[in-house]
Amino acid sequence: VQVQKRATAGESIENRPKEIEKREIFGHWEMDTVKGKRGVTKSCMLVLTERKTRDEIVIKLKDQGAASVVDALDRLERKWGDMFYKVFRSITVDNGVEFSDYEGMERSALKEEKRTFVFYCHPYSSWERGTNEVTNKMVRRRVPKGTNFDGRTEEEIQAVEEWINKYPRRMHGYKSAGQLFDEELKRIS
Repeated sequence: VQVQKRATAGESIENRPKEIEKREIFGHWEMDTVKGKRGVTKSCMLVLTERKTRDEIVIKLKDQGAASVVDALDRLERKWGDMFYKVFRSITVDNGVEFSDYEGMERSALKEEKRTFVFYCHPYSSWERGTNEVTNKMVRRRVPKGTNFDGRTEEEIQAVEEWINKYPRRMHGYKSAGQLFDEELKRIS
């Protein structure tokens, strides 16, 4: 049995390009997991939030392992094809064990070069992924703490994602994150 360790390698958020901070460039994401009832739920949700538009991708993972996260990114890359590299330019994560395989997260399943760049927050600094933390609270409106995710269907998880992305936001002039995301996709395709 291989024991997973917290992420010790990988690129620090200190080395993340400064323009990402300003949220003016599309394609930079924050990623976290939302976990179910402790000791009961094996599965969890992988939650990605695009920094500029606040668009959300929610994926059910079979477990909280690093291999499941890499598998989810592989599936996303296959789904998006060549657009993946424009849409997922960087991903910022915390130091949880589920994000310990930075090489796997950056490695493309389709090409020889990297698919994205992964940056790690400082330990115990969740505010460095603040957009994702706020959106996780929206997820919790639909999936409260203590929920057992094991019985949740893909359709139920997609309904949570859809609700978040259609929710009008004051910060966006009451447009939804999904609307802004679609506008950005039109610009780059």
